[in-house]
Amino acid sequence: MHIIPDMKPEYSYDIIVVGAGPAGSTAAMYAAMHDLSVLLVEKKKDIGVPLQCGGFLPHYPVLQELVPNAELPFTLEEIPRSCIHATASYQRFIAPSGLSKGFEVNADAIDRRRFDKHLAKEAGKAGAHLLVGTNVNEVNGTELSMDGAFGKFKVNAKVIIGADGPNSVVAKANNMLRDPDPMGTGTAFEYEISGVDVDKDAVEMYFGKDYVPGGYAWIISQGEDTANIGVGIREALFEKHLCARDYLDRFMYRHPIASEKLRGGAITSVVAGLVPVGGAPKVTANHNTLIAGDAAGHIIATNGGGISTAMVGGKIAGETAAEFLAGKCQLMEYEKRWRQQMGLEIMTAVYVRKLMDRLMLSDRLMTTAIRMISPEQMKAIQCGQLPDPVKRTLIKLNVGLS
Repeated sequence: MHIIPDMKPEYSYDIIVVGAGPAGSTAAMYAAMHDLSVLLVEKKKDIGVPLQCGGFLPHYPVLQELVPNAELPFTLEEIPRSCIHATASYQRFIAPSGLSKGFEVNADAIDRRRFDKHLAKEAGKAGAHLLVGTNVNEVNGTELSMDGAFGKFKVNAKVIIGADGPNSVVAKANNMLRDPDPMGTGTAFEYEISGVDVDKDAVEMYFGKDYVPGGYAWIISQGEDTANIGVGIREALFEKHLCARDYLDRFMYRHPIASEKLRGGAITSVVAGLVPVGGAPKVTANHNTLIAGDAAGHIIATNGGGISTAMVGGKIAGETAAEFLAGKCQLMEYEKRWRQQMGLEIMTAVYVRKLMDRLMLSDRLMTTAIRMISPEQMKAIQCGQLPDPVKRTLIKLNVGLS
């Protein structure tokens, strides 16, 4: 992995990628594979630490079904065993009434600390320079003003790729922000706990307005006696004087089913972050800048999963930037490419999420929905798909709310 030994203002690169999460590291790797000078900038001093979201990642064949038109990065197929906590074979939905229904799934609980570092190392192996502990304070065209562990300086590039999360500095500087919908951004708050006895083969999702109004809680085994428990909820739905942590504590200690499984658990880590569930902004590219990952809303809104789609977006961004610099395409081609590969799935998931939003505020109707929908249809909803029978059921239930 390359570290800049003596950063000075006159330094310039072909491509600067801001953010060394899954999207940014993937973009840097694919760009560097074209023998371009690439700088990957990360504000964290230790990549992957602190965590800002969990790591539930379906296996490669499942991802191919989830986004069938996408060209998946090879790093999604070749995940080191050291980056995997545990493997799940079943996903279970628990209704507010306690009714349980689920479906088979093949997925891993990823160690995001190790996985994010692994992806950054792959970018370094491909030739990208990596600069950690460095903040991008200002974006002026293709000149970035930075400061941090290695000093204060300005760096120029021919192309900027913003993979710096939901509150992207790069997106803001280029008027690529998402619509300011309070229901379009969720808060994920999670504990890693030890000393608990949970189902090691299943991922569990819990619903109920008293614990996660308009959202859901989860329990994911990390192997042995460790698990991740968390809530995904929109701030607009918080009760007065409550925060995401309050809802997670309520779920952990007071839920009639979950509390029995989590009794006596010790909290060993806290994870918190924003999840953009409102879809992509209208514009994600201009003549010198691209955005990818959470910055571009590359996420499946029905489940909050964004690792794989962020990496697909990063791959497309890195490859398009490289082709642009080789004179083979316009940079704006990126917009068309990512939307062709996964735009329909992202857009459909937002539509399904909006249909589910109102239902999840009613325990009676949410229980009815889980009772009426088959396991296969539940799997489709979780993947952001909307078969006609499911659409008719959800619309009928929503009409009942009016």
